[in-house]
Amino acid sequence: MAIDLKAVEQLATDQSSLKAAAGLAKPAKWSGVGGSPDGALIWGECAGSGANPYRVMADLRDLGNKCTCPSRKFPCKHVLGLLWLNAESIVQFAPADTPAWVSDWLGRRRGTSAAKPATAPAGDKDLRAARAVEPEVTEDPKDVARRVAQAAKRNEETERAILDALDALEQWIGDQLRLGLSSFIDDATARCRRIAARLVDGKAAALAGRIDELPSRLLALAAGDRPRGAIVELGKLVLLARAFRATPRDAEIRRAVATSETRETVLADPQAPRANGHWEVLAEQVQTRRDGLVSQTTWLLNLAGSGPRFAMLLDFFPASAGRRGSVFTSGERFRGELVFYPSQQPLRALLVRRDAADETLAHEWPAPDEALSEALTRPLLAEPWMLDVPLLLPQGRIARDDAGHAWWRSGDGTATLPVASNAEGLLCGTDLTCSAAIWSGSRLTILAAQTAWGRIGSHD
Repeated sequence: MAIDLKAVEQLATDQSSLKAAAGLAKPAKWSGVGGSPDGALIWGECAGSGANPYRVMADLRDLGNKCTCPSRKFPCKHVLGLLWLNAESIVQFAPADTPAWVSDWLGRRRGTSAAKPATAPAGDKDLRAARAVEPEVTEDPKDVARRVAQAAKRNEETERAILDALDALEQWIGDQLRLGLSSFIDDATARCRRIAARLVDGKAAALAGRIDELPSRLLALAAGDRPRGAIVELGKLVLLARAFRATPRDAEIRRAVATSETRETVLADPQAPRANGHWEVLAEQVQTRRDGLVSQTTWLLNLAGSGPRFAMLLDFFPASAGRRGSVFTSGERFRGELVFYPSQQPLRALLVRRDAADETLAHEWPAPDEALSEALTRPLLAEPWMLDVPLLLPQGRIARDDAGHAWWRSGDGTATLPVASNAEGLLCGTDLTCSAAIWSGSRLTILAAQTAWGRIGSHD
């Protein structure tokens, strides 16, 4: 079954979508491309602006389609790009087993599969114009020099604004300590909201988001632990502010204070570490933030013997856009290439390429490669302001005390750590041969664990 470009043109909502689709109709933009044996279904994953690629699928029998991107256009440019690839046979849609995410979509739409999607009038769209390559404009050297000077001036102004905001932050922290931790904890939401707004004005957006979430991190602790938690959190903020003053151009510190590099910048950075290997999806954490954004964090475990042990794929999207489907399933394994944001301890990453699922992957989890005490403290020696430390725990077991609090205890009885309240179900009481967890400095959040009977996820 095949389509032609005329159908793609008719489906496009406007000329800009058609032009964008032409730009996406390149093999380098896609991974995991495949099709059903009869050619009726096609699918693929397209790199977007976030950490995760968008999953795109289409049914060529009636041109029904679906994409996980947040675009409000239907069909979006990714669907048009996929159809364009198929129409011109730019890549091979090799027959393959239908992925679960395509089957899920197909199952949900069968009731309406007979209805063809609406098509926009083709009169205001032009395939030739969409394909046309924009001629390169030769800039006047004076304009280039002027633009560089303006950019340098903007950077200086931004840096000055951030430093002023950090001065205000340190003064604010001193005020909280002077007024007493008890009153700070009782009024943390309003107080943090005010200083976060000041930081946003001072172009320290990343730090503002972190402080906005500080009250929720404190409230997650037992009442008796909150004063200590507040001291630790405020101390980390002071360290981060002073680290920025010492090295304001350090990309890693600037990322924690102001903003992150774009996906294109990281991909083009020759210093950015890359890892090509076997990965397991440990878990996904979705959180609606106070600033109106939803953070979607996917934790991956590197099953190979070299490269970073963990990877964190982080995406943000507006809460007003509604729930967004995940491109991963917990426990899923795949071969793929990741590029990490440059850092002393590479963790945040972008997924560059994911190959089709391989059922033959049978790598066991790697064993913890350092003592638990070192795994807990070593990352904080390099980045004392770090919030979450991923680690592999040795054999142990989770149990609850008389007060109902959960604790993880190592098999040899030499280490005991408090566990966040998500440790329920099969995780409790089962002998865990190895566990992947996040250490927040006061609590463990178990992502997944291995047992003699197989893998257990945090929701099992």
